[in-house]
Amino acid sequence: MFITFEGIEGCGKSTQACLLRDFLQNRGKEVVLTKEPGGSRLGHELRRILLSVENQDLSEEAELFLYLADRAQHTHSVISPALKAGRVVISDRFTDSTIAYQGYGRGIDPDILNQLNIMAVKGILPDITFLLDLPVETGLKRALDRNIQKNLTMSEGRFEAESLEFHKKIRQGYLIWANLNKNRFVIVDASRDVNAIFTFIVLNLEEFFKNF
Repeated sequence: MFITFEGIEGCGKSTQACLLRDFLQNRGKEVVLTKEPGGSRLGHELRRILLSVENQDLSEEAELFLYLADRAQHTHSVISPALKAGRVVISDRFTDSTIAYQGYGRGIDPDILNQLNIMAVKGILPDITFLLDLPVETGLKRALDRNIQKNLTMSEGRFEAESLEFHKKIRQGYLIWANLNKNRFVIVDASRDVNAIFTFIVLNLEEFFKNF
């Protein structure tokens, strides 16, 4: 079982991914919780490059291929082995982030990005994806507050520093892409209470995987 969480900055993906890991572990499942960028040893270094405010001069193409390198190694060293071992994998971001950010956000053709994604992951795609959706203004405020609280403004604030219009394109892109992939996407109202969101996620997961 491969589950991913997607959404704009500050939507609460990481919180819900952790809650789901704990829930599934309490049900006796072996769970691997991972993230992008940074889910592998190489990815840890790439995350530093990709998210640092110091690297605002990254070209769109360099950004794209760094994310694809992170994803290829992440899939090879973490996701694929865990799935083969029968574990549940939960990833905070995966292929759909590239479609939303580099595609709808940066303007690179989503069809080309989809082909590059499939190459990078060797065809391994999520069984179900939860898209946590909320207004951009709300998400950015949450993300900026989090970065200040954790002293991450410089080290992981590159995308939060982008324009409001850029983030609106990403949100809209996610919703378009989810509509094109209804077979695996569940859109979640992330403006609600954390517990209400998690209850909704579990109910949908139980419906999707009848015997999980």
